[in-house]
Amino acid sequence: MKVIDNRAVSVYALFRKELESLYPKEEIETFLFFSFSEYFGFSRSDMVLKKELRLSESELLKFFRVIRKLKLHVPIQYILGNSEFYGLKLNVNEHVLIPRPETEELVDWIIKDVTLSVVEGQSLKILDIGTGSGCIAIALKKNMPDAEVYALDISENALAVAKENAAINNAEINFLQGDILNTFSPSHPLTFSLIVSNPPYITENEKPAMSANVLDHEPHTALFVPDNDALLFYRAILDFANDKLAADGKVYFELNSTYAAAVAELATAKGFINCSIRKDLSGKERMLRCEKV
Repeated sequence: MKVIDNRAVSVYALFRKELESLYPKEEIETFLFFSFSEYFGFSRSDMVLKKELRLSESELLKFFRVIRKLKLHVPIQYILGNSEFYGLKLNVNEHVLIPRPETEELVDWIIKDVTLSVVEGQSLKILDIGTGSGCIAIALKKNMPDAEVYALDISENALAVAKENAAINNAEINFLQGDILNTFSPSHPLTFSLIVSNPPYITENEKPAMSANVLDHEPHTALFVPDNDALLFYRAILDFANDKLAADGKVYFELNSTYAAAVAELATAKGFINCSIRKDLSGKERMLRCEKV
């Protein structure tokens, strides 16, 4: 790879030339912005106003590395080592999923619900099951500082990332390691007022429709469930909630839109009431809220 000179605008041209056969134009522009934002703190307007900025040879090498990784379909967030979520900057790597906008919508729904329903002085205990990068737990804690927030994951590596993110964002989270599919129970008795989860929900037969950057790089244990048991994690979490959720407590899920109605029916069958499915901004049924009697 070569650039005409060391100006930022020449790097822009290199990105477009090297990646045009692999990615849509709009996505390449996003890669450019993310890269210049990470390495130089560029805003969107800076991409135009500072296009004549001259890069050092070592700075150029960083951009060459980004291009090489993008050619291998490595997600830009993993290349740069971080992602934004609900106004927070979070570290990410191959051990955790990259936070998605749909999950931000779930967090926003919870925050608005709690703001409307929690009585002043009421103790609020929240559990995030399958926390991954910690994005849900940390965003909730930052926006509801009086809540006592717990975050569970089976992966020690994921929890290491989540703990880093909690420290970076100055969020006090109680981290737990355990497997919700194998009768996980906290070592000390806890009753939660709210349980939230973005569990694995993509079936194996959906793999062919997925992009290479997700399929080849993001952790499969956080993505996939067997074709013959798409509701595996929802069932386990609802059983846990029946035992550990306080009366009138709520469960919130992110959903595979294909199985939204089935998850709502499952929750109703297990005794939960007022099940409400919500569509995301693209019109897909992606979130569920239900209440314990």
